Amino acid sequence: MTNKYDRQYNFSAGPAVLPVEVLEQARDEMLNYQNSGMSVMEMSHRSKTFDNIIKTAEKDLRELMNIPDNYKVLFLQGGASLQFAMIPINLLKNGVADYIVTGQWAKKAYSEAQKYGKINKIATSEDKTFSYIPDCSNLDISPDADYVYICENNTIYGTKFHTLPNTKGKVLVSDMSSCFLSEPVDVTKYGLIYAGVQKNVGPAGVQIVIIREDLIREDVPSWCPTMLKYKTHADNDSLYNTPPAYGIYICGLVFKWLKNLGGLEKMKEINEKKAKILYDFLDNSKLFKGTVEKNSRSVMNVPFVTGDEELDKKFIEEAKNNGLLQLKGHRTVGGMRASLYNAMPIEGVEALVKFMDKFEKENLK
Repeated sequence: MTNKYDRQYNFSAGPAVLPVEVLEQARDEMLNYQNSGMSVMEMSHRSKTFDNIIKTAEKDLRELMNIPDNYKVLFLQGGASLQFAMIPINLLKNGVADYIVTGQWAKKAYSEAQKYGKINKIATSEDKTFSYIPDCSNLDISPDADYVYICENNTIYGTKFHTLPNTKGKVLVSDMSSCFLSEPVDVTKYGLIYAGVQKNVGPAGVQIVIIREDLIREDVPSWCPTMLKYKTHADNDSLYNTPPAYGIYICGLVFKWLKNLGGLEKMKEINEKKAKILYDFLDNSKLFKGTVEKNSRSVMNVPFVTGDEELDKKFIEEAKNNGLLQLKGHRTVGGMRASLYNAMPIEGVEALVKFMDKFEKENLK
Protein backbone atom coordinates (compact mmCIF):
# COMPACT_ATOMS: atom_id res chain seq x y z
CA MET A 1 0.00 0.00 0.00
CA THR A 2 1.11 3.55 -0.55
CA ASN A 3 0.41 6.57 1.62
CA LYS A 4 2.39 9.58 2.71
CA TYR A 5 3.56 7.84 5.90
CA ASP A 6 4.06 4.39 4.36
CA ARG A 7 1.73 3.03 7.03
CA GLN A 8 0.48 -0.52 6.69
CA TYR A 9 -2.81 -1.99 7.86
CA ASN A 10 -2.45 -3.05 11.47
CA PHE A 11 -4.98 -5.68 12.59
CA SER A 12 -3.44 -6.13 16.04
CA ALA A 13 -5.78 -6.91 18.95
CA GLY A 14 -3.96 -4.42 21.16
CA PRO A 15 -2.04 -2.20 21.39
CA ALA A 16 -3.90 -1.37 18.25
CA VAL A 17 -4.36 1.09 15.41
CA LEU A 18 -5.06 4.74 16.24
CA PRO A 19 -6.64 7.35 13.93
CA VAL A 20 -4.09 9.01 11.68
CA GLU A 21 -5.66 12.41 12.43
CA VAL A 22 -5.03 11.86 16.15
CA LEU A 23 -1.42 10.83 15.58
CA GLU A 24 -0.88 13.87 13.36
CA GLN A 25 -2.24 16.23 16.02
CA ALA A 26 -0.11 14.57 18.70
CA ARG A 27 2.92 14.99 16.43
CA ASP A 28 2.19 18.67 15.84
CA GLU A 29 1.76 19.29 19.57
CA MET A 30 4.62 17.06 20.70
CA LEU A 31 7.22 19.71 21.48
CA ASN A 32 4.99 22.64 22.43
CA TYR A 33 1.43 21.92 23.50
CA GLN A 34 -0.80 24.95 22.87
CA ASN A 35 2.01 27.43 23.50
CA SER A 36 2.72 25.98 26.94
CA GLY A 37 6.41 25.80 25.98
CA MET A 38 6.58 22.06 26.65
CA SER A 39 5.23 18.66 25.68
CA VAL A 40 2.30 17.10 27.51
CA MET A 41 4.83 14.41 28.46
CA GLU A 42 6.77 17.01 30.43
CA MET A 43 4.13 19.04 32.22
CA SER A 44 2.96 18.72 35.80
CA HIS A 45 -0.27 16.84 36.31
CA ARG A 46 -1.12 19.58 38.82
CA SER A 47 -0.82 22.33 36.19
CA LYS A 48 -3.82 24.24 34.88
CA THR A 49 -2.98 23.07 31.38
CA PHE A 50 -3.17 19.38 32.24
CA ASP A 51 -6.20 19.94 34.47
CA ASN A 52 -7.96 21.26 31.39
CA ILE A 53 -6.81 18.22 29.36
CA ILE A 54 -8.21 15.65 31.79
CA LYS A 55 -11.42 17.57 32.50
CA THR A 56 -12.09 18.06 28.78
CA ALA A 57 -11.43 14.36 28.16
CA GLU A 58 -13.96 13.41 30.83
CA LYS A 59 -16.52 15.90 29.52
CA ASP A 60 -16.21 14.56 25.97
CA LEU A 61 -16.46 10.95 27.13
CA ARG A 62 -19.57 11.77 29.15
CA GLU A 63 -21.14 13.36 26.08
CA LEU A 64 -20.20 10.45 23.80
CA MET A 65 -21.66 7.83 26.13
CA ASN A 66 -24.39 9.98 27.71
CA ILE A 67 -23.00 9.09 31.15
CA PRO A 68 -25.42 10.15 33.92
CA ASP A 69 -24.29 12.52 36.66
CA ASN A 70 -24.46 9.79 39.32
CA TYR A 71 -21.58 7.90 37.68
CA LYS A 72 -17.92 8.72 38.23
CA VAL A 73 -15.37 8.51 35.41
CA LEU A 74 -11.93 7.40 36.58
CA PHE A 75 -8.69 7.38 34.58
CA LEU A 76 -6.54 4.72 36.26
CA GLN A 77 -3.38 2.67 35.79
CA GLY A 78 -2.59 -1.02 36.11
CA GLY A 79 -4.23 -2.26 32.94
CA ALA A 80 -7.66 -3.82 32.77
CA SER A 81 -6.28 -6.88 34.56
CA LEU A 82 -5.94 -4.88 37.79
CA GLN A 83 -9.74 -4.62 37.78
CA PHE A 84 -9.92 -8.39 38.23
CA ALA A 85 -8.93 -7.67 41.85
CA MET A 86 -10.25 -4.13 42.38
CA ILE A 87 -13.81 -5.11 41.50
CA PRO A 88 -14.28 -7.85 44.10
CA ILE A 89 -12.28 -5.96 46.76
CA ASN A 90 -14.49 -2.90 46.36
CA LEU A 91 -17.88 -4.37 45.46
CA LEU A 92 -18.18 -7.46 47.64
CA LYS A 93 -20.37 -6.74 50.65
CA ASN A 94 -22.07 -10.10 51.06
CA GLY A 95 -18.94 -11.83 49.81
CA VAL A 96 -20.75 -13.40 46.83
CA ALA A 97 -20.55 -12.68 43.09
CA ASP A 98 -21.67 -14.46 39.92
CA TYR A 99 -19.43 -14.69 36.85
CA ILE A 100 -20.29 -15.57 33.26
CA VAL A 101 -17.15 -17.04 31.71
CA THR A 102 -17.01 -16.61 27.93
CA GLY A 103 -13.29 -16.38 27.26
CA GLN A 104 -9.76 -16.17 28.58
CA TRP A 105 -10.11 -12.77 30.24
CA ALA A 106 -13.38 -13.59 31.99
CA LYS A 107 -11.75 -16.84 33.12
CA LYS A 108 -8.83 -14.92 34.62
CA ALA A 109 -11.16 -12.44 36.28
CA TYR A 110 -13.17 -15.32 37.78
CA SER A 111 -10.01 -16.98 39.06
CA GLU A 112 -8.68 -13.77 40.63
CA ALA A 113 -11.98 -12.93 42.29
CA GLN A 114 -12.00 -16.27 44.12
CA LYS A 115 -9.30 -14.87 46.42
CA TYR A 116 -11.80 -12.43 47.88
CA GLY A 117 -15.14 -14.21 48.24
CA LYS A 118 -17.54 -16.94 47.13
CA ILE A 119 -17.46 -16.60 43.37
CA ASN A 120 -19.93 -18.63 41.31
CA LYS A 121 -19.55 -19.53 37.64
CA ILE A 122 -23.19 -19.37 36.56
CA ALA A 123 -22.67 -19.79 32.80
CA THR A 124 -19.82 -20.60 30.45
CA SER A 125 -19.07 -21.50 26.84
CA GLU A 126 -15.93 -23.49 27.59
CA ASP A 127 -17.59 -26.65 26.25
CA LYS A 128 -17.18 -25.36 22.69
CA THR A 129 -13.89 -23.48 23.06
CA PHE A 130 -15.68 -20.21 23.83
CA SER A 131 -17.14 -20.07 20.31
CA TYR A 132 -20.53 -18.76 21.43
CA ILE A 133 -22.30 -16.66 24.06
CA PRO A 134 -24.52 -18.79 26.32
CA ASP A 135 -28.21 -18.04 26.84
CA CYS A 136 -28.28 -15.64 29.78
CA SER A 137 -32.01 -14.89 29.85
CA ASN A 138 -32.81 -16.97 32.94
CA LEU A 139 -29.64 -17.73 34.86
CA ASP A 140 -29.46 -19.09 38.38
CA ILE A 141 -28.46 -15.76 39.91
CA SER A 142 -27.36 -16.05 43.54
CA PRO A 143 -29.89 -14.32 45.85
CA ASP A 144 -27.08 -12.62 47.78
CA ALA A 145 -24.82 -11.82 44.81
CA ASP A 146 -23.23 -8.39 45.04
CA TYR A 147 -22.80 -8.27 41.26
CA VAL A 148 -22.85 -10.24 38.02
CA TYR A 149 -19.71 -10.05 35.87
CA ILE A 150 -19.25 -10.33 32.10
CA CYS A 151 -16.54 -9.69 29.55
CA GLU A 152 -18.74 -8.10 26.91
CA ASN A 153 -16.51 -8.64 23.88
CA ASN A 154 -14.07 -11.53 23.86
CA THR A 155 -10.95 -10.46 22.00
CA ILE A 156 -9.33 -13.87 21.64
CA TYR A 157 -12.39 -15.85 20.59
CA GLY A 158 -14.29 -13.16 18.67
CA THR A 159 -17.62 -13.31 20.51
CA LYS A 160 -19.88 -10.51 21.77
CA PHE A 161 -22.87 -10.19 24.08
CA HIS A 162 -25.54 -8.77 21.78
CA THR A 163 -28.11 -9.09 24.57
CA LEU A 164 -27.09 -8.32 28.12
CA PRO A 165 -27.71 -11.04 30.72
CA ASN A 166 -30.80 -10.87 32.88
CA THR A 167 -29.20 -10.17 36.25
CA LYS A 168 -32.57 -10.19 38.06
CA GLY A 169 -31.89 -6.85 39.66
CA LYS A 170 -28.26 -7.49 40.59
CA VAL A 171 -25.51 -5.02 39.64
CA LEU A 172 -23.97 -5.72 36.22
CA VAL A 173 -20.21 -5.29 35.87
CA SER A 174 -18.74 -5.35 32.35
CA ASP A 175 -15.24 -5.54 30.93
CA MET A 176 -15.62 -3.56 27.68
CA SER A 177 -11.94 -3.36 26.85
CA SER A 178 -12.25 -4.47 23.22
CA CYS A 179 -15.63 -2.92 22.35
CA PHE A 180 -15.41 0.35 24.29
CA LEU A 181 -16.80 3.29 22.26
CA SER A 182 -17.53 1.06 19.26
CA GLU A 183 -21.30 1.56 19.61
CA PRO A 184 -23.84 3.39 21.79
CA VAL A 185 -24.26 2.00 25.32
CA ASP A 186 -26.99 2.51 27.90
CA VAL A 187 -24.75 3.18 30.88
CA THR A 188 -27.69 2.95 33.29
CA LYS A 189 -27.89 -0.80 32.69
CA TYR A 190 -24.50 -1.22 34.38
CA GLY A 191 -23.14 -0.61 37.84
CA LEU A 192 -19.56 -0.55 36.59
CA ILE A 193 -17.96 -0.48 33.14
CA TYR A 194 -14.22 -0.68 32.64
CA ALA A 195 -11.84 -0.81 29.71
CA GLY A 196 -8.15 -0.94 29.02
CA VAL A 197 -7.81 1.74 26.35
CA GLN A 198 -5.08 0.14 24.22
CA LYS A 199 -7.53 -1.67 21.96
CA ASN A 200 -9.87 1.07 20.82
CA VAL A 201 -9.10 4.40 22.48
CA GLY A 202 -5.43 5.15 23.14
CA PRO A 203 -1.97 3.88 24.04
CA ALA A 204 -1.40 1.16 26.60
CA GLY A 205 -1.17 2.32 30.21
CA VAL A 206 -4.61 3.80 30.87
CA GLN A 207 -7.75 2.07 32.09
CA ILE A 208 -11.09 3.83 32.29
CA VAL A 209 -13.62 2.93 34.97
CA ILE A 210 -17.20 4.24 34.89
CA ILE A 211 -18.80 3.47 38.24
CA ARG A 212 -22.14 4.32 39.82
CA GLU A 213 -21.57 6.49 42.86
CA ASP A 214 -23.45 4.26 45.31
CA LEU A 215 -20.92 1.49 44.59
CA ILE A 216 -18.00 3.62 45.74
CA ARG A 217 -17.57 2.49 49.32
CA GLU A 218 -15.69 3.80 52.30
CA ASP A 219 -15.99 0.48 54.15
CA VAL A 220 -13.74 -1.65 51.97
CA PRO A 221 -11.59 -4.20 53.82
CA SER A 222 -9.00 -2.56 56.06
CA TRP A 223 -6.21 -4.45 54.32
CA CYS A 224 -7.09 -2.96 50.92
CA PRO A 225 -4.23 -0.79 49.61
CA THR A 226 -5.13 2.87 49.28
CA MET A 227 -4.43 2.82 45.55
CA LEU A 228 -6.91 -0.03 45.02
CA LYS A 229 -9.88 1.84 46.47
CA TYR A 230 -12.21 3.42 43.93
CA LYS A 231 -12.99 6.07 46.55
CA THR A 232 -9.34 7.19 46.57
CA HIS A 233 -9.50 8.04 42.88
CA ALA A 234 -13.08 9.31 42.84
CA ASP A 235 -12.39 11.75 45.67
CA ASN A 236 -9.31 13.08 43.87
CA ASP A 237 -10.64 13.30 40.31
CA SER A 238 -8.15 10.64 39.13
CA LEU A 239 -5.27 12.78 40.42
CA TYR A 240 -4.44 11.11 43.74
CA ASN A 241 -1.04 10.33 42.29
CA THR A 242 0.61 11.08 38.94
CA PRO A 243 -1.78 9.64 36.35
CA PRO A 244 -0.75 8.27 32.92
CA ALA A 245 -0.91 11.84 31.68
CA TYR A 246 0.17 11.46 28.05
CA GLY A 247 -2.08 8.46 27.54
CA ILE A 248 -5.05 10.43 28.89
CA TYR A 249 -4.18 13.25 26.50
CA ILE A 250 -4.28 10.84 23.54
CA CYS A 251 -7.59 9.39 24.76
CA GLY A 252 -8.94 12.93 24.82
CA LEU A 253 -7.90 13.43 21.19
CA VAL A 254 -9.67 10.18 20.25
CA PHE A 255 -12.84 11.34 22.03
CA LYS A 256 -12.75 14.54 19.94
CA TRP A 257 -12.18 12.46 16.79
CA LEU A 258 -15.24 10.34 17.58
CA LYS A 259 -17.39 13.40 18.24
CA ASN A 260 -16.29 14.99 14.96
CA LEU A 261 -17.08 11.74 13.17
CA GLY A 262 -20.67 11.88 14.37
CA GLY A 263 -20.57 10.05 17.67
CA LEU A 264 -21.13 6.42 18.59
CA GLU A 265 -24.17 5.86 16.35
CA LYS A 266 -22.05 6.77 13.35
CA MET A 267 -19.14 4.69 14.66
CA LYS A 268 -21.41 1.66 15.02
CA GLU A 269 -22.63 2.08 11.44
CA ILE A 270 -19.06 2.20 10.12
CA ASN A 271 -17.93 -0.76 12.26
CA GLU A 272 -20.84 -2.96 11.15
CA LYS A 273 -20.11 -2.13 7.52
CA LYS A 274 -16.45 -3.12 7.94
CA ALA A 275 -17.29 -6.37 9.71
CA LYS A 276 -19.90 -7.31 7.10
CA ILE A 277 -17.29 -7.13 4.34
CA LEU A 278 -15.11 -9.68 6.11
CA TYR A 279 -17.89 -11.95 7.40
CA ASP A 280 -19.57 -12.05 3.97
CA PHE A 281 -16.31 -13.22 2.46
CA LEU A 282 -15.77 -15.87 5.16
CA ASP A 283 -19.32 -17.18 4.78
CA ASN A 284 -18.76 -17.74 1.06
CA SER A 285 -15.14 -18.87 1.16
CA LYS A 286 -14.12 -22.41 0.22
CA LEU A 287 -10.81 -22.12 2.08
CA PHE A 288 -11.31 -19.84 5.08
CA LYS A 289 -13.76 -20.49 7.90
CA GLY A 290 -14.92 -18.30 10.76
CA THR A 291 -14.74 -19.95 14.18
CA VAL A 292 -17.67 -18.26 15.95
CA GLU A 293 -21.39 -19.08 15.91
CA LYS A 294 -23.09 -16.44 13.77
CA ASN A 295 -25.38 -15.00 16.44
CA SER A 296 -22.40 -14.48 18.79
CA ARG A 297 -20.01 -12.81 16.34
CA SER A 298 -17.98 -9.80 17.39
CA VAL A 299 -17.78 -6.75 15.16
CA MET A 300 -14.39 -5.90 16.64
CA ASN A 301 -12.44 -9.19 16.50
CA VAL A 302 -12.83 -11.75 13.72
CA PRO A 303 -10.98 -15.08 14.14
CA PHE A 304 -10.74 -17.47 11.19
CA VAL A 305 -8.77 -20.54 10.03
CA THR A 306 -8.01 -22.55 6.92
CA GLY A 307 -8.05 -25.87 8.76
CA ASP A 308 -4.37 -26.44 7.96
CA GLU A 309 -1.82 -25.01 10.42
CA GLU A 310 0.93 -24.82 7.81
CA LEU A 311 -1.37 -22.98 5.43
CA ASP A 312 -2.33 -20.60 8.24
CA LYS A 313 1.36 -19.81 8.77
CA LYS A 314 1.84 -19.25 5.04
CA PHE A 315 -1.13 -16.91 4.95
CA ILE A 316 0.10 -14.85 7.89
CA GLU A 317 3.57 -14.48 6.38
CA GLU A 318 2.33 -13.57 2.90
CA ALA A 319 -0.22 -11.16 4.36
CA LYS A 320 2.60 -9.42 6.23
CA ASN A 321 4.56 -9.11 2.99
CA ASN A 322 1.48 -7.46 1.47
CA GLY A 323 1.17 -4.79 4.18
CA LEU A 324 -1.46 -6.62 6.28
CA LEU A 325 0.04 -6.87 9.75
CA GLN A 326 -0.66 -8.68 13.04
CA LEU A 327 -3.10 -11.27 11.67
CA LYS A 328 -1.78 -14.16 13.74
CA GLY A 329 -4.38 -15.53 16.15
CA HIS A 330 -3.83 -15.54 19.90
CA ARG A 331 -1.22 -18.07 21.00
CA THR A 332 -3.86 -20.09 22.87
CA VAL A 333 -6.03 -20.73 19.80
CA GLY A 334 -3.83 -20.31 16.71
CA GLY A 335 -5.24 -19.51 13.28
CA MET A 336 -5.81 -15.92 12.28
CA ARG A 337 -7.59 -12.93 13.80
CA ALA A 338 -8.41 -9.57 12.28
CA SER A 339 -9.22 -6.83 14.78
CA LEU A 340 -11.38 -4.15 13.17
CA TYR A 341 -11.27 -1.45 15.81
CA ASN A 342 -12.68 2.04 15.31
CA ALA A 343 -9.53 3.43 13.70
CA MET A 344 -9.20 0.62 11.11
CA PRO A 345 -10.25 2.26 7.83
CA ILE A 346 -12.68 0.43 5.59
CA GLU A 347 -9.95 0.36 2.95
CA GLY A 348 -7.94 -1.90 5.24
CA VAL A 349 -10.73 -4.47 5.42
CA GLU A 350 -11.21 -4.29 1.66
CA ALA A 351 -7.48 -4.86 1.17
CA LEU A 352 -7.58 -7.86 3.51
CA VAL A 353 -10.51 -9.47 1.71
CA LYS A 354 -8.88 -8.84 -1.66
CA PHE A 355 -5.72 -10.58 -0.47
CA MET A 356 -7.69 -13.47 1.08
CA ASP A 357 -9.48 -14.01 -2.23
CA LYS A 358 -6.17 -14.09 -4.08
CA PHE A 359 -4.63 -16.45 -1.52
CA GLU A 360 -7.62 -18.77 -1.73
CA LYS A 361 -7.39 -19.04 -5.50
CA GLU A 362 -3.68 -19.79 -5.32
CA ASN A 363 -3.88 -22.35 -2.49
CA LEU A 364 -7.26 -24.10 -2.76
CA LYS A 365 -6.67 -27.79 -3.39
